[in-house]
Amino acid sequence: MDRSFSFDPEANGSEIAASQSESCSDEMPTVDFYPAEIVKHQTAHWRGVRARTVQLTSRREFEYRFQEDFHLLIAVEQGVRHHGETFIEGLPVSTMRNYSRRLMLVPAGRQFHGIQKPRLLTRSVCLYIDPQALLADPDLRFAEAKLEPRLLFEDVGLWDTVAKMKALIGSGDPSDSMYADALGGLLAHELLRLQRQTPRSQPSAKRGGLAPWQQKRVLEFINQHVTENIALTTLAELVRLSPYHFARAFKQSLGAPPHRYWAGQRVERAKELLADPRMSITEVAFDVGFAGSSAFSAAFRRTSGLTPTEYRRSLE
Repeated sequence: MDRSFSFDPEANGSEIAASQSESCSDEMPTVDFYPAEIVKHQTAHWRGVRARTVQLTSRREFEYRFQEDFHLLIAVEQGVRHHGETFIEGLPVSTMRNYSRRLMLVPAGRQFHGIQKPRLLTRSVCLYIDPQALLADPDLRFAEAKLEPRLLFEDVGLWDTVAKMKALIGSGDPSDSMYADALGGLLAHELLRLQRQTPRSQPSAKRGGLAPWQQKRVLEFINQHVTENIALTTLAELVRLSPYHFARAFKQSLGAPPHRYWAGQRVERAKELLADPRMSITEVAFDVGFAGSSAFSAAFRRTSGLTPTEYRRSLE
């Protein structure tokens, strides 16, 4: 069963308060949205957690910004944009077009901001987590944990926990409030589990990888020309490296060879187009640079595990 989860504005939007616990302060800050009036949301307070569902009401271009002494976890059910970028301090900028069913973790004190022009109306839930007040096992020492930032990732366990908390928003049952507090403790466990899986150094910082300016330039070029066949020499020249050294540095930084990364981005672009039911599979294939639907379907399935038709049905 799908659950609607986007980012979070100040209270200028259309808000339906659903406060179920006074242990989480009303002063806990939220993401600033500009313009704020393009969102509506519901809010619930539990011990150490403020949960907010957010629904965009307009496809106008918007910006968002957050940096506070609270952890921010965002679960995006629907997020497809024409263009834009998302930044979490400590990580490379992401320009992913279709980031539906992805998670973002902004640790306390880190900058989080972005700008985008949405293709579909974004839906998500934001959890603002006070590490000092969360009801968690003291032996976990969650308040002392230094969480690492993560941008547009997938994790089934964490997603399910967020979905359970979202389902309790608006409930007036006291037992549901107690259940939400318990889920807060589970959330701490999930975040620490995730932390144990996070490499100590990000791929972009590995020795022999691309410098930040090189990575930014190459990814921007791939994003702009994702529907075209891009020569390895073209990318290498952009960052003043030989094709051999560039291919090795690219894989070191991004975790995949340039061609495989480009193919994955082309499929991501196709997913955005498949979200529009007015476009046929063949039209999508042509738009992303394939000569026909057969080659497109084979490449799409090889990358995503689904045929274009199966992926489109999964969006319904």
